[in-house]
Amino acid sequence: MKTNISDLAICGGPPAFNETLHVGRPNIGDREQLIQSFKQILDNRWLTNNGPFVQEFEKKVAQILGVRHCIAMCNATIALEIVIRGLGLTGEVIVPSFTFIATAHSLQWQEITPVFCDIDPDTHTIDPKKIESLITPRTTGIIGVHLWGRPCAINELVEITNHHNLMLIFDAAHAFDCSYNGHMIGNFGEAEVFSFHATKFINSFEGGMVATNNGKLAAKLRLMKNFGFAGYDNVIHIGTNGKMNEMCAAMGLASLDYMDDIVDTNLRNYRQYKDDLADLPGVSLINYDENEKNNFQYIVLEIDERLARLSRDQLLKVLRTENIFARRYFYPGCHRMKPYRSYFPHSGLLLPETEKMTDRILILPTGTAINTDDIKAICQIVKLSVKHGESIKSILESQNTINKE
Repeated sequence: MKTNISDLAICGGPPAFNETLHVGRPNIGDREQLIQSFKQILDNRWLTNNGPFVQEFEKKVAQILGVRHCIAMCNATIALEIVIRGLGLTGEVIVPSFTFIATAHSLQWQEITPVFCDIDPDTHTIDPKKIESLITPRTTGIIGVHLWGRPCAINELVEITNHHNLMLIFDAAHAFDCSYNGHMIGNFGEAEVFSFHATKFINSFEGGMVATNNGKLAAKLRLMKNFGFAGYDNVIHIGTNGKMNEMCAAMGLASLDYMDDIVDTNLRNYRQYKDDLADLPGVSLINYDENEKNNFQYIVLEIDERLARLSRDQLLKVLRTENIFARRYFYPGCHRMKPYRSYFPHSGLLLPETEKMTDRILILPTGTAINTDDIKAICQIVKLSVKHGESIKSILESQNTINKE
């Protein structure tokens, strides 16, 4: 455990960890069960095209969510694109900029303009009060994003979309096994899209899932993810290849079997981080409502440079020299990435809270890949960095000067 500033790696000390601690390192369930599933898939010689493992994965997810229809797909980005096309969205769709770039790309890829809306600084999700002024005759929908597993303002978004006759869908990539007012995420809007990417707490290597209670939409999405085929040699709708394969579904099923254990570990980690970082000037750990279901898969800090006496990026450098690979979600904001910064060069003027948040957020490692001693060591480094914030800032600035020379 490091106790002095001289112990820090940026000051010449050895890194706290020999192996890099990553954000989103995959949780692995029962390896033997997974290997047996792989053997069964090979014996079946049914590797894709809606095999029994995919069907079982869809069934189990639907049961967990309490939703009528779940459609497994190769990844969440393709799933979102197919939902957008299946609902006939065109023109402009309002989305937050403070999200993973795939949310915006899924629209722009189909020549739909993402109109970026600012966020509520307390929730980090789209601010309903900022939406009305962005609606134009070309607006056809709104995509809400549930960040960190915390739902966005669903009721307010429903009210807005009903009033303006707009489609409402949700990017629920972070929010599997989470609830809103006691109801499971997956049951809201026209559809909600989940991610089972390797970095998510439940993963299928690569994978996505659409949840909907709209039977007509579900039938259309099943056609669209399989080239529009309705049986052999019978294409009845435009489509693409969005199918999940059997190996991915097997991994998803193995993950679901250990979901409760993973969530318990995430909750334990969250509580320890919360205790260890309590009352630290300029460092705020976002809170989860433990009265709702949550997966607790993200440890999210907000760094206030004025109080912490060092910036988020300076703390990030300290952590990375210790082999703690913290992350800056969702820096620098979709509106400041290509092609959107060229299309909308002044959009930042309408996104003040988003601009602030992209410079404050820091994500720390959690999940089954780390233990309580790891968390104590990480928190001690954060506390030591804040305690000596001015000195660390000077050290990093001098190192930058040397590197430039």
